[in-house]
Amino acid sequence: MANIPALVLKNARNRVPVVNAGLNFVEARFDQLKMNQGRILIRLNRQLTSRKLQDYEFKVFSQWGEDGIIQKLIDSVEIREKTFIEFGVEHFSESNCRFLMMHDNWSGFVMDGSELNIEACKRSHYYFKYELEARQAFITRDNINELLSHSGFGPDLGILSIDLDGVDYWVAQAITGFTPRILIHEYNALLGTRKITVPYDPAFERQKKHYSCLYWGASLGAVTHLANQRGYTLVGTNSACCNAFFVRNDLMTDKLEALTVEQAYSPSKYREAKDEQGRLTFASGDARLRALAGLPVFNVETGLEETL
Repeated sequence: MANIPALVLKNARNRVPVVNAGLNFVEARFDQLKMNQGRILIRLNRQLTSRKLQDYEFKVFSQWGEDGIIQKLIDSVEIREKTFIEFGVEHFSESNCRFLMMHDNWSGFVMDGSELNIEACKRSHYYFKYELEARQAFITRDNINELLSHSGFGPDLGILSIDLDGVDYWVAQAITGFTPRILIHEYNALLGTRKITVPYDPAFERQKKHYSCLYWGASLGAVTHLANQRGYTLVGTNSACCNAFFVRNDLMTDKLEALTVEQAYSPSKYREAKDEQGRLTFASGDARLRALAGLPVFNVETGLEETL
């Protein structure tokens, strides 16, 4: 590793030496292996005839099975502009659209609230190889459109992926000027099928809002309600029950199945609940809901506040 030359990349402030050039070199080699595995899985998936998105799941750089689902969707939907916007990406190493960028050479614009995360993204071995712009921003419904204008992308976006672990519904509702062909929207399965979201708070931070870290986001019913209003069809969720996938109505084909919320919904099984000391409790099932009992939610259909 001592013979690997140090790399110097430019970030928004100055030129930052990459002191972990050796680690970047090793990571790049591992990523090549993962990319090759992804290519094999794509070919295997193309032999399937199922319209159920979960049957196409595989993970290369996504957190769950989104990489495979996205490949199925771009095979099923006509895409004119190979562009994506994804926000809430942390440092982008584990994200919905990274495999899409590296395998299909899409152009991307990503945002995260942490400056350290964005700097880490810009120091990665892949940042200079692709048309990727990473920007640090704490996103609200008041600044989202101004932030997205810096992407330089036209309204006919390929994919928009929303994952804030917070006031996702309200930010998505505020977005204008883009009509993505595929919409990926995180949802909180603990909120069930009711059309509810956490009330809007421009300073919302999941870890600070409630000790359990379970009080965030919107239900599958709420995000589908908003998507339907914008002209999108629900075509599936991932098996982890945290991401919903929508396709613009004018692009639906018989390769995809239009689903109701009730057809697509399943309870989540991942156990990320914490106690008041910040320790994981590994609570599951209804035990998670008991921690949220009485907390306020907003019904996006009736416009009234309710409680959990």
